[in-house]
Amino acid sequence: MRNSRKYNVAVVGATGNAGNNTLKILADRDFPVENIVAVASERSVGKKVSFKKQNLEVQSFSSVDFSKVDLAIFCAGSKFSQKYAKQVAEAGCVIIDKSSYFRLNPKVPLIVPEVNAKALSKGAPLGIISTPNCVAVPLAMCLKALTAVAPIKRAVVSTYQAVSGAGKATTDELYNQTKAVVSSGEVITDVFSKQIAFNAIPVIGSLYSSGVSEEEDKISSEICKILKTDVKIAVTCVRVPVFIGHGMSVVCEFTKEISDEMAYQAFDDFEGILTLDRRNEGIAATPLDAQGEDAVFVSRVRKDFTTKNGLMFWTVTDNLRKGAALNSVQIAELLIDTDPKLRSFKYKAK
Repeated sequence: MRNSRKYNVAVVGATGNAGNNTLKILADRDFPVENIVAVASERSVGKKVSFKKQNLEVQSFSSVDFSKVDLAIFCAGSKFSQKYAKQVAEAGCVIIDKSSYFRLNPKVPLIVPEVNAKALSKGAPLGIISTPNCVAVPLAMCLKALTAVAPIKRAVVSTYQAVSGAGKATTDELYNQTKAVVSSGEVITDVFSKQIAFNAIPVIGSLYSSGVSEEEDKISSEICKILKTDVKIAVTCVRVPVFIGHGMSVVCEFTKEISDEMAYQAFDDFEGILTLDRRNEGIAATPLDAQGEDAVFVSRVRKDFTTKNGLMFWTVTDNLRKGAALNSVQIAELLIDTDPKLRSFKYKAK
């Protein structure tokens, strides 16, 4: 049962996709807020964002006294977290950081509540808890569910990632390019490396000399940290012309045979996963099915007949909800349920 305490909360990056969704989910889930402050860049100061029945006036980061804030959810990107997270944590405010900057830091818990809540048992010495990449969250849940049946030796993952995962400017670009193509107008590309409308771009993030992309490296590394495993994961990330909803095709090799029925049961038994698969009707989950939903949808579960103990499945998730904002709010709920005064999650001076 949740304690009756209420908290002073800040959402940093409140005018972006992730920040807006965080405010909405905090309201939807009735997080125990005493006071809430919306923080964004100087150019957004004075704008209004919604929280429940309130219109919050956006404040600048420099105007907020974080010593009076219990919990801050950072949705402002890696450069911002690198520059400012330490000073906010040292002020006594607990940070849930959505950026990639701290995810692989051994002193920072990387959390998917349904998967590794126990990783918070030792607190957070830097005063920071990270939420994973928006693909790593649902992938960790699916792989964790399957490990209840058999250990995984290897996974091959191909992603189909919506443009909203890269920020609001990318959704505007897809919208404008789509209109331009349909009306035979000029297609302008400002954000992506190539036209995204009616196209697919098989590179997300910068490419390393090995040919692996930054996004692919993030996903495989984060999965290993979350699951505490050295399972081999090969990832190919593709940006597709979808506004919301990241899809993944996943192929797993296990140490022993696993049937379709066993996999479906494992998925059905796992909190937060919803199976949607009507083979006779050719129906499987799509990004539109996942949009606005909290669940990780799983479909197309089937044997991989090219290997002895192989299984294939498709999964799709609303990347702005469970892939980002919802996972952050669930972490916040977990923190206050574990330690209502948040003492074990505050910055510990050396």
